[in-house]
Amino acid sequence: MGATAERTDTAVRCKALVKHFDDVRAVDGIDLEIPRGECFGLLGPNGAGKTTTVEILEGLTAPTSGDVEVLGARWGAGDDAAIRDRLGVQLQETQLSEYLTVEETVRLFRSFYPRGRTTDEAIAMMALGEKRRARVGTLSGGQRQRLALACALVGAPDLLFLDEPTTGLDPQARLAIWEVVETFRKGGGTTILTTHYMEEAAKLCDRVAIIDHGKIIALGTPAALIASLGADRIVEFELEGEIDVARLAELPGTAGHHRKGATHVLTVRELADTLPALLAALDAANVRLVTMTTHEPTLEDVFVHRTGRALRDE
Repeated sequence: MGATAERTDTAVRCKALVKHFDDVRAVDGIDLEIPRGECFGLLGPNGAGKTTTVEILEGLTAPTSGDVEVLGARWGAGDDAAIRDRLGVQLQETQLSEYLTVEETVRLFRSFYPRGRTTDEAIAMMALGEKRRARVGTLSGGQRQRLALACALVGAPDLLFLDEPTTGLDPQARLAIWEVVETFRKGGGTTILTTHYMEEAAKLCDRVAIIDHGKIIALGTPAALIASLGADRIVEFELEGEIDVARLAELPGTAGHHRKGATHVLTVRELADTLPALLAALDAANVRLVTMTTHEPTLEDVFVHRTGRALRDE
C-alpha cells in the first residue's frame, strides 16, 4: 500500500509548520507530536491559526513550509487516498442533503470507505435508530450533529478530527457526543478536537495546545496548564474609579494581576489573605467596588493570563 501501511506509535507529527496567506502568517512555526490513542485539543480565539493547522493535517491545505506526517505517511507522497481512508472528519456545520434520510446519508458516507462499520452500527452508535427514516431537514441541531459524527465514524477511522462538535447543543446532547468520543478513544482511536468550551477540553483531552497568532504558547495536560497559574482561585472585579495596579499585584496571597477589559483579574493563592487586603486597599484609595466574583482556575484563565484576551475574542 505504501507508507500508510507503516505502524508507528505517533498519529500526527509536524515540524516547523508555516502557512502564509499573502502577508498574513496564519501558522508560524508549529511543532507537534500526537501519539496514537490520545485525545488532543487545540484551543485559541478565532484567527489564532488552529483551523488552518487542522486543515493542513487533514490534507485540505498545503503548508508554505515545514514537515507533516499523518499516520506514518506524508500528504502529496502518492498515498493521499489511503490516508483519507483512515480519517474521520466532523465539521462545525456539516452540510448534508436536506432531502436524504438519516439511513441514506450514513449509507452514502459508508460507500466512500473501503472498510468500516455497517450503516446500522453507525446509526445505533449515535442513538439515531428512531430517526433512521427521517429526512435530514427535519432533524434538530443535536440530531444533525450526531448524524455528522455518525458519518465521520462510519469508516472506522484511526484518526478523528472534530471541529467545535458541540457548539449550540443542549447539555444532554453534548454529553451524548462526549460519551462517543470517549468510547472512540478507549478503542484506540486518536482524536484532534477544536473547541471553545473549556469544560469540554478538560473532560475529553489528554493534552491541549493553546494557539495564538499562529504559535503554540502553552502545551500540556489541562491539569498541568491550570496548575501553572500558581493559583487556587481567580478573583474578578470591577471598580468605580482608578487604583494603582502595582498595589493590586502586591497584595498578600496574590500570584498576579491583569486586566480583561474593564475587569481586574487576580490570580490568588490564599483567598483568606487576599480578600481583606484587597478591600482595605480599595477603601484606602477611596475606590468603590462595583462587582466581584471568584471561581476555580480554568483553561480560559490560562489563555487570558498568557495573552490578555479571551478565547472567544475575534
